Amino acid sequence: MAGLAAGIRLAMYGKEVLILERHNAPGGLNSFYAIDGRRYDVGLHAVTNYVPAGVKGKPLGKLLRQLRIARDELDLCPQFGSRIAFPGLSLRFENGFSRLEQEIAEAFPGQIDGLRQLRKAVLAFDEFAPREENLGARACIAQHLSDPLLTDMLLCPLMYYGSAREHDMDFGQFVILWKAIYEEGFARPFEGVRVIIRALLKRFREVGGKRKMKCGVRRMSVQDNRVRCIELDDGTQLTADHIISTAGRVETEALLDKGNPQSSKPAAKARVGALSFVETITVLNKQPAGLGLKDTIVFFNQSERFHYENPQSPVDLRSGVVCMPNNYDYGDGRQLDEGFFRVTAIAAYDYWKSLEPEAYQTAKREWYPQVQRAALKAIGHDDSGLLQQHTLATDMFTPTTIEHFTGHAGGAVYGSPDKVQDGRTTVDNLYLAGTDQGFLGITGALLSGISMANLHVLSA
Repeated sequence: MAGLAAGIRLAMYGKEVLILERHNAPGGLNSFYAIDGRRYDVGLHAVTNYVPAGVKGKPLGKLLRQLRIARDELDLCPQFGSRIAFPGLSLRFENGFSRLEQEIAEAFPGQIDGLRQLRKAVLAFDEFAPREENLGARACIAQHLSDPLLTDMLLCPLMYYGSAREHDMDFGQFVILWKAIYEEGFARPFEGVRVIIRALLKRFREVGGKRKMKCGVRRMSVQDNRVRCIELDDGTQLTADHIISTAGRVETEALLDKGNPQSSKPAAKARVGALSFVETITVLNKQPAGLGLKDTIVFFNQSERFHYENPQSPVDLRSGVVCMPNNYDYGDGRQLDEGFFRVTAIAAYDYWKSLEPEAYQTAKREWYPQVQRAALKAIGHDDSGLLQQHTLATDMFTPTTIEHFTGHAGGAVYGSPDKVQDGRTTVDNLYLAGTDQGFLGITGALLSGISMANLHVLSA
């Protein structure tokens, strides 16, 4: 997404742009695939930062203006409502902050003044201003809230939707996601992520951009602290004045030709992210609402405290995310033909990577029903057979699936915990955009591509 946005922005201003994509489908972490003629979204639970048409000064409107894409092309349909489900307590939220504020006032009356002060601090914080240090979100929250349960409940959705750090998250990213999820909200195109990709590709073609699919980069040769040659997997060599990489920080560093002298701008080597996930997808012959599953998204936790960490077990069943793409307000009598029940949970990359093919398939068969049962129990449905009698098809991806199709080392969905806010690397004409630049989600990825193109190429 970030690469497409950067490409559009540059081509709009007359730059000769080539997008290189190793996979056979565009979209990166947010793409789609088909099995037996049935389409599945990858990554997309929701487009965050949704606001109604006419609301100005928000990220969604900014990116549409910068890319000159009509809002109608994205067909964004708002959520019905989501919730954070912990043992014995749920907090419901909708698009806009008022419902969540009301829920917290009722469940945590002694914390409401602190919540409002925290929100004031969030809204006043400039998440895009340069910072020399990464403030931890938990420490900042503790200045306003004293209840650890409320802190965990507020962090759960934000960590699951963007934190590359275990146990905590950078306060700047906490602010980005607070605004994206709690202040603005969730939406989804009726036909899923392919609608967004289709609109981006159409715009890229209109402005004269070029792209090559199934065409990965093998290495980048550096001379005089500039990338002088880009070698593709097939041996083809290219040159460019500027390179914007959306492969990730760790992955981009690995492409730099190690035979060249050390950069004049030494920097610590980025760490591989420790957090990866499994996701189970169940296709139903009935709408989820008809089975009593009426939430759009549920962020759940079943333990006394919320743990966000690389687990000791193959899958951490203590927490996760349930998404039901049917439960959006599609309007005009539209509804998806089939029901979908998706569950995401933290998983141990090392375990899944260690398995031989047969053992890997066995492990998927064993863990799929466990993930389903844990999720159903957490959201208040103890009947493990609730979905089985209505199931048409299933699928499951693991950390190794993520690594294989995205190139993210360790299957780390949110990349390295070492973000580069300005996108600069140790090489003068090489910049980062996307996850490791620090923007999050589809909207964040698009804004990242736009921002890095503007900052490093168009303003140069």
